[in-house]
Amino acid sequence: VQVHWPRELSDRLTAQAVIGPSTAEDEQSGAPGGIEDKALGSGDAPDAGDGTPGGPFGGGLPSFLSANALLAFNWRFAVGGHELTRAELDRLAEAGRPLVRLRDRWVLVDPAEVLQARSQQDRKVTPMDALSAALTGTTEIDGRPVEVAASGWLERLRERLADPEGGRQEVAQPAALAATLRDYQLRGLDWLHRMTSLGLGGCLADDMGLGKTITVIALHLHRQTDPASAGPTLVVCPTSLMGNWQREIEKFAPGTPVRRFHGAARDLDDVTDGFVLTTYGTMRLDTERLAARGWGLLVADEAQHVKNPYSATARALRTIGARARVALSGTPVENNLSELWAILDWTTPGLLGSLGAFRTRFAAAVEGGGDPAAAERLGALVRPFLLRRRKSDPGIAPELPPKTETDRTVSLTPEQAGLYEAVVRETLEAIAAADGMARRGLVVKLLTGLKQICNHPAQYLKEDRPRIEGRSGKLELLDELLDTILAEGASTLVFTQYVGMARILETHLAARGVRTQFLHGGTPVAEREAMVARFQDGDVPVFLLSLKAAGTGLNLTRAEHVVHYDRWWNPAVEAQATDRAYRIGQDRPVQVHRLIAEGTIEDRIAAMLDRKREMADAVLGTGGDAPQELTELTDAELAELVRLRGDGR
Repeated sequence: VQVHWPRELSDRLTAQAVIGPSTAEDEQSGAPGGIEDKALGSGDAPDAGDGTPGGPFGGGLPSFLSANALLAFNWRFAVGGHELTRAELDRLAEAGRPLVRLRDRWVLVDPAEVLQARSQQDRKVTPMDALSAALTGTTEIDGRPVEVAASGWLERLRERLADPEGGRQEVAQPAALAATLRDYQLRGLDWLHRMTSLGLGGCLADDMGLGKTITVIALHLHRQTDPASAGPTLVVCPTSLMGNWQREIEKFAPGTPVRRFHGAARDLDDVTDGFVLTTYGTMRLDTERLAARGWGLLVADEAQHVKNPYSATARALRTIGARARVALSGTPVENNLSELWAILDWTTPGLLGSLGAFRTRFAAAVEGGGDPAAAERLGALVRPFLLRRRKSDPGIAPELPPKTETDRTVSLTPEQAGLYEAVVRETLEAIAAADGMARRGLVVKLLTGLKQICNHPAQYLKEDRPRIEGRSGKLELLDELLDTILAEGASTLVFTQYVGMARILETHLAARGVRTQFLHGGTPVAEREAMVARFQDGDVPVFLLSLKAAGTGLNLTRAEHVVHYDRWWNPAVEAQATDRAYRIGQDRPVQVHRLIAEGTIEDRIAAMLDRKREMADAVLGTGGDAPQELTELTDAELAELVRLRGDGR
């Protein structure tokens, strides 16, 4: 029997998850319901909610956000736009039929849908899961997406966190700070105070050169004015940055104790306040001593150094407790979104869930580029915990001069072209006969070898006493650039990822009478600082630098030109290197020259770098060896990638 039912009488049951504390819990004095007083204002000392400071993560979560403080996961049901009471939902479920009488009208609902809805009532979730769902407005229940609304203090917390730089200013510049913070730095200080007073932590991801260090110094000084947050600050940073941190603290916070926990005679005796500076290597070796201290604030500078959460360094860092954690990184996403997970899971454990769940729910979809909605959800989730400003943003650094970036293509010499084609032919034959790890190793060897040939044949051939002139198109172009730069009385930075290539340049330029100096990973800290001083004083006009060793922590504003002699696989690393010159304090236009061998593998690297920039921008609102995707190419795809093109395409 067919029954024709009027469409206007068929109402679908709709459900929206509502997460938050119970009414009684929200109103209880001193409980999370007092979020404006307890959490958003005054910086209560966080604990893990399990009786031990910091619990398994070594600090970072206040009790009202700990795993033990479960929140109610309820549902709001409606039929035809009318919200149902629990009794009405029970009546629908018990009827067991699609046609029921509800509020003096007949409605048509799916009995199976009603039963499922009732069975999902009264769930409990951890506050970090609840906060994640509240920020994104969605969660997954039994593998299907469900809309989420927050209630009570959780909703007020969501509103407070949603706009990192919005709302009323909660703190002023500390009186003890011997500097005047810029407006964006004051907003950064306000944000850091809000996040650390909540125990949530965060990542300050401003561009290099915008003053992350002075902002953290201001945060330390502000926290010393409140007994609940006062205490020493431990800064973990690369070795190259220790001197910079010490100078900045002595300059902007005069009288504040600062100690280097580094070297054979390191100790922590009588540390009660001020700053303690250590390196990632020392922290890993001396974790127990550092973890035994009570730190008011723990800062991980250049936090991308712990982007692998399974590394010994990252594991050691997690064991050090503190009332609050702050990560500093101008490049929170270098190669993939798992690096972002590693940083934020350290500052705010549990926010992004497990790494596996994060990869499934967000990273795979965003990195593939086919799911803009996933990028939008991830952005909504991480943006409150990651403050990122660029030099190019309106009003951030209007005093900075313009920066011009130019790709300068150059042809290979006949020797380079012959060597390039021979290496491609021979190595592709070996790759075709290999598989597994052996094949991947050969691919990396091929890509590295081709880049070295593009630089100079002597680098690839590892010649002891090479004939340098007339063999490299790039070197000829560099000579032309330097002739012009030096004639103008300007100074330049020349970056290369290869120490061997830098040595060739050093020898070649010395023979031409050009004064240079070379900074690499083996340069002692004291000598690094002396090199910076010589360059800034104008004693040495050409500074040769190893890309990875000198890409951070150096202030080289005398340079008006930056030359990238070869391309790195990672755009963020190149940008950091450029920012050695293009940073606060630079008062002259900066020209960036990227040297590219035409028609070679270097041409194809550029497109890959652009894709990585787009991925980071999609999420943030804003390397190492050859990327894994290149090692997984088929033989035909690899041959097309490395083929020498005569037309430069």
